[in-house]
Amino acid sequence: MAEPAPARHLLIPFAGRGSPSCRAALPTLRLPKLEALLGRLAVTATDTQDESTRSPPHERALARALGIAAADGCLPWAALEARQNGAAEASDTGAWGLVTLCHWQVGIDDVVLGDPSAIEIDAEESAALLAAARPFFEEDGIALHPSARPGRWLARAPIFQDLATAAIDRAVGHPISQWSPLADAARPLRRLQNEMQMLLYTQRVNDDRAARGAPPINSFWLSGTGVLPAGAVSPEGPAPQVDDSLRTAALHDDGIGWAEAWQALDAGPIAALLDHYNAGAPVTITLCGDRTAQRHEIQPRGFVGWARSLFERPRAAAVLEAL
Repeated sequence: MAEPAPARHLLIPFAGRGSPSCRAALPTLRLPKLEALLGRLAVTATDTQDESTRSPPHERALARALGIAAADGCLPWAALEARQNGAAEASDTGAWGLVTLCHWQVGIDDVVLGDPSAIEIDAEESAALLAAARPFFEEDGIALHPSARPGRWLARAPIFQDLATAAIDRAVGHPISQWSPLADAARPLRRLQNEMQMLLYTQRVNDDRAARGAPPINSFWLSGTGVLPAGAVSPEGPAPQVDDSLRTAALHDDGIGWAEAWQALDAGPIAALLDHYNAGAPVTITLCGDRTAQRHEIQPRGFVGWARSLFERPRAAAVLEAL
């Protein structure tokens, strides 16, 4: 007897976007695979909060799927990554944070956070900057560790316990003053950011980057702070596959690029998920926007409901607009 197909969960950040160009692109979307899939699934969970939350809907949805509970801005992504890559033992209950190198765009009135994914840093550059920065962090009792992603470090220190920080996906494109932590506990971090700006300015890495036309790395962003209790990760089901293909266009309010990314997503991963459903396997899809995460999965229903689902498909644009 053949084994049943495994369950799958697809989680899509920035599925809905309220910025002007992306919102204008919504009526142009033609997403037949998504509409067919949503017509066969039922909404089983909706999480709606305003856009002032430090943890965006897709991070809240991922944490919930992994069985992680934490306050806004304290989803312990750094602690989880530290366990996964061996920087921390499974029993480690210390406080961790993610230090992400970035480019601050200095304007006349504001300093804006640029997207760290666009700085094009390699492993060698990341290691060189880590070696230069480590003594400054250690003076404040912060231990730095490399991560698998160049330009991102893991930091361990008591200061990160209960310190709420904004996700990068909330802060990109906005003045840093809007999203920087304001708690008294964050004062050493603000001073450290100033020190890092001066240090990074003198690094040969930035000279080499300037020579090849890459933006300078002139600061860092702290996120993913918090504590992960021992045994805290208890997934509700299969770990979600997170598809970030809409992210770049959404953050830059590129409506055309966002629509094109949606078309590719519909023809690729969503079509594959629909095929998986049609093969009799359990599937879940979570759509996330600026305010809302909405989870759709298989629910038992009678023949009338099943027949209706074949002919009354939800309009994708209306679903996405509500996110």
